[in-house]
Amino acid sequence: MQLQISMVLLVVLVFSVILPARCKVANSNTNSHVNSWRDLFFGSKWLSPAAPRIRESKFLPIFALVPIGPGTCSAPSGEQGNCIPNKDCVLRNGIPAGPCGGGYGVCCIFLQTCGGIIRENSTYFVNPNHPDIFDGTGSCQVTIQKLHPDICQLRLDFDMFSVAPPEAANHLCNQDQLLISGGSPTPTICGSATGDHMYVDAGLGQSSQIILSIITSGSFPRLWRIRVTQIHCGSISRADQGCLQYYTAISGRVRSFNYNTVAGRQLSNQDYSICIRNERNFCGIQYNACPDLENNRSRAFTITGNSNNPVPTIVGGGGGGGPGGAPPTNTNGCISDWLLIGCIRSADRIPPLPGCEDRVCGGTFSAEAGMLAKTVQSSVRPFRLYFHTDGVEAPNDIDNRGFCLDYVQQPCTSGF
Repeated sequence: MQLQISMVLLVVLVFSVILPARCKVANSNTNSHVNSWRDLFFGSKWLSPAAPRIRESKFLPIFALVPIGPGTCSAPSGEQGNCIPNKDCVLRNGIPAGPCGGGYGVCCIFLQTCGGIIRENSTYFVNPNHPDIFDGTGSCQVTIQKLHPDICQLRLDFDMFSVAPPEAANHLCNQDQLLISGGSPTPTICGSATGDHMYVDAGLGQSSQIILSIITSGSFPRLWRIRVTQIHCGSISRADQGCLQYYTAISGRVRSFNYNTVAGRQLSNQDYSICIRNERNFCGIQYNACPDLENNRSRAFTITGNSNNPVPTIVGGGGGGGPGGAPPTNTNGCISDWLLIGCIRSADRIPPLPGCEDRVCGGTFSAEAGMLAKTVQSSVRPFRLYFHTDGVEAPNDIDNRGFCLDYVQQPCTSGF
């Protein structure tokens, strides 16, 4: 009996607190509903479909969406970082570089230098004394540990890269060089590569490691900052197989390492592919030599010959033929250093020549032998360029700069 009386008093007390509050709200808006005791037992099924629900202001949300996590952020100094809580940044030996995520996190920058181990995504490999120059000698290397077994590639972005250039005679990297071991084969580079990038296959499993080594000798004001990004196997950012460089825009610019129209030297012993992602509804691509604003005669494409003098276009090899399906126009043309683009033709030829070329070299960019630079086009897909140089320049090849090309993909409606 006492238990029944207690139950009745409890129900009366609950109704005396809840119902007045509901009546007050109902009087102000007869078509609205607030949370009540019936929600606890029946959910929202007892409501009519037309009755809108409102939440009483005294109820606070238990969970809040905080825009921080694995996303990237930009520091005021220009580096890319990870937006994470401040305490995590400190525990992981990062450098807090300003707020992010609406103030809920910090943009955490990760740096590693000689002897370091890279365990965070978007970590920078920097020279000792960074951001000041480094004039020491020896081997500076970092080891990259995969974050997950499902990491298939690394992307290396050369935000800053300036080490000693190749020697003048054969353009070999004898003084300084960047070496990458543990992944897919990559060329040895030196000189300047600021703004360039590389993709490196990361191998299978989580135990495989990639080692970046910069070997230095002699005196030179060196500076490097290389961002290392790990790419999952299923990511849309993953480059196609065999591509050292991978571009994903409808138009852009490709160039060889250490390219510079004033003082650059084409590097020897290069063998790699440059890939351009074929965008939807684009069936062809056109290339032009980049503008050269420093020289009276363009050196934007100087691969073979003595570039201190005018050098014509040399074409031939790679399976292409001459006009009308004839044999290659110059079978001995591009045999030491060359740029290969699948079946290129001059874009201004109407109608186009029935034959095409693959290899091009010399000192003038065109699909036809001669001294006139022209726009070239190709409809071979996927869009790839393959660059090859041997280990000898002197005495026939002198002061070649390499190449720089602007590309534009062409719509399928343009006759491709």
